[in-house]
Amino acid sequence: MADLILPEQDGVSRSISDTPPNHYTMKIQNFSQLAKNKIEPYHSNDFEAGGYKWKLLVYPNGNKDKGITDHISLYLAITQVESLLPGWEIRATFRLFLLDQNEDNYFILEDIAGKRFRRMKLEWGFNKFVPLTIFNDPEKGYLVNDTCMFGADIYVTRESHTGKGEKLSMIKDAISYKHTWNINNFSTLTNECLDSEPFNAGNQTWKMQIYPKGKGSESSNFISLYLALAEPEKLSPSTKIYAEFTLRILDHLHGRHYYGTVNHWFTAINCVRGWPKFVSVGYFNGQSARFLVKNTCSVEAEVTVHGITNAL
Repeated sequence: MADLILPEQDGVSRSISDTPPNHYTMKIQNFSQLAKNKIEPYHSNDFEAGGYKWKLLVYPNGNKDKGITDHISLYLAITQVESLLPGWEIRATFRLFLLDQNEDNYFILEDIAGKRFRRMKLEWGFNKFVPLTIFNDPEKGYLVNDTCMFGADIYVTRESHTGKGEKLSMIKDAISYKHTWNINNFSTLTNECLDSEPFNAGNQTWKMQIYPKGKGSESSNFISLYLALAEPEKLSPSTKIYAEFTLRILDHLHGRHYYGTVNHWFTAINCVRGWPKFVSVGYFNGQSARFLVKNTCSVEAEVTVHGITNAL
């Protein structure tokens, strides 16, 4: 506690307690990979407290929008506000936790003054929650074996205890997987959408989807291309998969492959990501590239899974 030299803040108290968070716990493994991949902020899953839905926001390298680069920034945000009545306003006090794994107790910053959560201000918290120099020192106990644990308690008029939590596991030295899909008789296809055969990458099953005549009326002059989870129904509602992927249409003559790259959190509901206007039909059929060889088009997916969130 003495090592944590923090600026004095009105309405904020600092304490140490061996009592764990009541409302939510978030364990992060391979935390350095979260910082390395610049996932800023990381959004936890929603959890319930006091009859409302909340989430934690962690900036592993500090909230640069606030000019913070030497502290972890940690915030609480109210979510699912669409269901609340117009003009809603919720007053709440909250405590944010960080586990000292060496002493088996928690460092706590508490907002005892209370904050007004409303549509114009959905989140409150601490720009300077803990200095990175202290957090990254294993002797202090906050980051041990590249693992840490945050938590939250929120107190509003109607309080409830859910006991729910999540675990984010970042993957160190994540491996990229490639899969090539050869589509025969491409120019004569009549299907609106074609799915590739399922393939495995990062212990998840994926597929590619192509729309030869575009997906939607605004994309009719383009080929649409997507990566999708092949079995999203097998994921639990709390599971999130953070993946970086590249989709390529291969040019077998010149090697000038046409590609796009993006990062995305895949879930059971949000299970598809790609481009409705991946490549124009004119360029695809033009003479400057050779995307069709004997009327066969080859599409390649390169997928790297960097992290997975599951229920704790």
